[in-house]
Amino acid sequence: MEANKLTGTPVDRIDGLLKVTGKATYATDYPVKNMAYAYLFKSTIAAGTITKIDSTEALKVPGVLSVITHLNAPKLNEKGGLRGGALLQGPDIEFYGQHIGIVVAETFEQARHASRLVKVEYHKSEAKVDFEKLKKDAVPSKNEDLKRGDVDAVFNQADFAIDELYATPIEHHHPMEPHATIAVWEGEKVTLYNGSQIINGAQSSAANTLNIKSENVRIVSPHIGGGFGSKGGQWANLVLAAVAAKMISRPVHLALSRQQMFNSVGLRQHNDQRIRLAADKDGKLLALAHQTTTHCAINDEFVEPCGDCSKVMYEVPNSLISYRVIPMNIIIPTYTRGPGKSTGSFALESAIDELAFKLKMDPIDFRLKNEPAKDPSNGKPWSSRKLVECLKEGAKAFGWDKRSAQPGVTQLGDYLIGYGVACGTYPARQRDSSAIIKLIRTGNKVKAIVEQAAADLGTGTYTILTQTAADGLGLPISQVQVTIGDSDLPPAAGSVGSVGAASYANAVNEACEKITNELLAKSGKQFFVRPTAAQLMLSEGIDAFQTRMDAKSPEGADAYSAHSFNANFAEVWVNRSTGMTTVKRFLAVTAAGKILNPKTARSQIIGGNIWGIGMALTEESIIDPRWGNFITRSLADYHVPANLDIGDMETIFIRENDIIPNKMGIKGIGEVGIVGVAAAVANAIFNATGKRIRHLPITPDKLI
Repeated sequence: MEANKLTGTPVDRIDGLLKVTGKATYATDYPVKNMAYAYLFKSTIAAGTITKIDSTEALKVPGVLSVITHLNAPKLNEKGGLRGGALLQGPDIEFYGQHIGIVVAETFEQARHASRLVKVEYHKSEAKVDFEKLKKDAVPSKNEDLKRGDVDAVFNQADFAIDELYATPIEHHHPMEPHATIAVWEGEKVTLYNGSQIINGAQSSAANTLNIKSENVRIVSPHIGGGFGSKGGQWANLVLAAVAAKMISRPVHLALSRQQMFNSVGLRQHNDQRIRLAADKDGKLLALAHQTTTHCAINDEFVEPCGDCSKVMYEVPNSLISYRVIPMNIIIPTYTRGPGKSTGSFALESAIDELAFKLKMDPIDFRLKNEPAKDPSNGKPWSSRKLVECLKEGAKAFGWDKRSAQPGVTQLGDYLIGYGVACGTYPARQRDSSAIIKLIRTGNKVKAIVEQAAADLGTGTYTILTQTAADGLGLPISQVQVTIGDSDLPPAAGSVGSVGAASYANAVNEACEKITNELLAKSGKQFFVRPTAAQLMLSEGIDAFQTRMDAKSPEGADAYSAHSFNANFAEVWVNRSTGMTTVKRFLAVTAAGKILNPKTARSQIIGGNIWGIGMALTEESIIDPRWGNFITRSLADYHVPANLDIGDMETIFIRENDIIPNKMGIKGIGEVGIVGVAAAVANAIFNATGKRIRHLPITPDKLI
């Protein structure tokens, strides 16, 4: 870390006080005058056609202003970029819980009550909702099979091999803040207060769907109460709020209930993953096949890339990555934290552990023996790869040498104790982003305003951008104001796919360099020591100055393979009588380039780790095959880990200076924190009990 630099130091969250005092404004916190309230009502079949909708009784309820269905909704562009359909454009039903109408009233309670009085009749069709019955009919996805060498021939002749099926269930995102929108029209322009992970993406999708110009849509989203991918691509509720507001000529508030979230804003789909691994007697991998069978919507495809980790983690001369899909009457899946890598790493890293045990090798040694010198999937050199350091430093810090290789032998009272390890990766990328910096001098004080259409999911974007600008301009943090979350600001990448920090911070850093250079040119002087922008504003007596930077990834970055890597270590205690599993200790060791703020970064990693523990032990959305609806419809049914479920959490960041992906060397940590976690827990459970559980979640009934 450079002397006196703020980046790289554990600065407290800039927006922390706003949040703990309740002053941070989320989607429905805006005091809009004359606001009406909308409530969605949904289909009660999974497949078929609406034959009749009777809104007579609903319209009689005091306070009801309108009932909007496909019979009176305006024509929208269904290919405008919103996900999941359900835009009230016709009578066809494609999944249980599809939006079929909106009641708008003076109060939320009036709208909800009236929605229950709308009478709907259907012509019901046979629904495709049972994955187990349908998977034999899976068809090739749009993703071509990736083949290298001859997996089958090598597998059949190998000294050591495994061929197993690993399954991960449907999961839901469940951000603390459910999806919600306030829509306000002023003439032909609409402002949408909405939680959006991609501000400009939400703007263009809303505009295209509403058939209006993009500049006529404004997205306001300064704070987001979590998203985990569900607020990346926007869903029908965003535009339906605008439709309702237009039809009644008043602002409209539309918020989804927790139960409505289950079939309104996507999910992580069920994945069956067949893994075949082959190795010689010395532990060198010879073949790897990762074949995923999953489901998509009945008329649209989304496939989670479960094979991504298998493409790059280990040196293997023969490989196969393939995907098969089943169109089903379920809402289309979408990106969910660590998409593909979190689910795929469970299968891959569990299989690696299984084969290591079969070889009688330590699972860390087995991984080290198959470390690739370059990216196996494309032959590109690594921009940097410190997975070996992650494993070695983690083993030392965790006390891996205390682990017994023989399962089921470490006991304490009624508990079986086990250690597990698993690795993970996620791509490191910078996406095009712009930033404006405004400098204002008042007497001997200079203030900076940073403007960018970035998003903060609660990850610390405000803080790291304030640190970056303060360093780049030569100002204290107290004299830097960061303004984000508004599509009227310069366009920026989304807070998705671990591109946010790299894209936002590099744009701000380059804007700082640019404004300093412009002030130097304006001064017409030569300096022995390069002054800061703040010093130039004072020395030259400039009252106000601003610039804009449109930043892109460095030339030549695509010639390298750039990734973050991690090693995860879990200690589990399994109760022999009840089968209950507790993760007593968890250590994540991460190599993710420059860490802008260790405090917020640690929170990110721990958050991902906890999600991965939930994925391993508790989280599952279950469909009733008779109807196609979810049996798990609230946080009482869908179990996310609470404080008492989590033991000691430790994080270590490996020092890494990699400026190939971007000038600041930022690789991103939002996704990688969950990758490999579930496998580490599952491998620890095997070490504790001798039972290999390949279907998540690992609930007590599977261990007793």
